[in-house]
Amino acid sequence: MTTTTTAPVARTAVPAPVKPRGARGRRTLSQWGFLVPAVAFMLLFFGYPLVRNVVMSFQDFSPSTFFDGRSPFNGTDNWSKVFHDDLFGKALWHTIVFTVGSLIGQFGIGLALAVFFTKKFPLGGVLRALILLPWLVPMVVSGIVWRRILDQDTGVLNSFFDTLGLAGHTPWLTSPGMALFSVILVNIWIGIPFNMVILYGGLQEIPKELYEAASLDGASAWRTFRSVTLPLLKPVVTVVLVLGFMSTVKILDLILALTDGGPADSTQTLGTLTYQNSFVQLDFGAGAVVGNILILISAVFAVFYLRANRSEGK
Repeated sequence: MTTTTTAPVARTAVPAPVKPRGARGRRTLSQWGFLVPAVAFMLLFFGYPLVRNVVMSFQDFSPSTFFDGRSPFNGTDNWSKVFHDDLFGKALWHTIVFTVGSLIGQFGIGLALAVFFTKKFPLGGVLRALILLPWLVPMVVSGIVWRRILDQDTGVLNSFFDTLGLAGHTPWLTSPGMALFSVILVNIWIGIPFNMVILYGGLQEIPKELYEAASLDGASAWRTFRSVTLPLLKPVVTVVLVLGFMSTVKILDLILALTDGGPADSTQTLGTLTYQNSFVQLDFGAGAVVGNILILISAVFAVFYLRANRSEGK
């Protein structure tokens, strides 16, 4: 009996179909069609104001020069004027205290509430929705409402403390030693919902199997939180803190509604100083300088955010 073997037939690679040049051109054109409007929007509404603000900080820009159309360059006079102003140092320190205090309070309470709402209980969704209300109310409205609440003579808070027999005449917004603390508390109240929502979403992405394994290993609740929850929540924490910083460091409307930078400049920040220089004293050059410093601070933290995300992705 004889057997015959057949040699395997060599397969030839079939070249991928080449798209016609016209199709590639239309595809490239359509891609640019989606990109150009976004680039134009960024250049028009972000690029031009930024460049104009930088140029203005080196010009003698006042109401008189604005109307006659001449705003001569004055070198670094505006920068020197701002840096030698005692109010700038106070505003910078108040900005640091306000930003750090707000972030610590917002993040700490927001994280605690996010962990709390991971437990299922009746009306949990309704309560979580109610906590979102401070985030939905315009900041100016929140400032006006809290100004009435914290009024020394007719405020609801002092009336409540007076009913309990406690100090019922605390000058929350009229004392230089209390005003900044009060503004920080109000800003914490406003920022808690944002932190809670983002952190709650991050907690939902952590696999439940990890908590079950930690429970089987006999880990305590604190050990589980420190060894499982926080490491896996780190990317979300970075996003929350960086975005929280960039929105807090430039706050203006809340402080204007509560204290208008007073009393005795005790709540003056870089944001309010920009407003005071530009629209109260009409010194647009000095206002542009402070605005550029705020932009520079925000840019530094934006770079930090991008670098942190890049390192997390590797």
